[in-house]
Amino acid sequence: MTTSDGGRRPGTGDTPSGPALAVGIGIRPGTDAGRIVRAVRAVVGDSTIRCLATLDRRATEPGVLTAAATLGVSVVAFTAEQLAEVDVRHRSDHASAAVGTSSVAEAAALLAGSGELICDRTIVDGIVVAAVSASQRSSMPGD
Repeated sequence: MTTSDGGRRPGTGDTPSGPALAVGIGIRPGTDAGRIVRAVRAVVGDSTIRCLATLDRRATEPGVLTAAATLGVSVVAFTAEQLAEVDVRHRSDHASAAVGTSSVAEAAALLAGSGELICDRTIVDGIVVAAVSASQRSSMPGD
């Protein structure tokens, strides 16, 4: 499976044989958990997820908290200022105007993960998802 710009991403049905992933998500306020979980699984398949990472003001949204609980992972939050400092492949003028940083999902995944970008910014049903390899032994922010 590939992203819109040709990058590789794990396919649905893949076994969790690779590294655990830090999954960055960008959502609009009020997004429900079911949509978040479906979007994440559409992008990373059955890969093992270490955490959901996002903008601090979205991290306490009921949909994000419920999605994390459904996936059995923690939520890691970053400020817009922290996210804006990350060098990312894809930038969004919409995100920049709305939340003060041109990348949420990709930047959050890169900050929360400990390795390379496994899945570029991908939009599924209005939810932006990106994934970075994350060592199980690494100390995740907030741990």
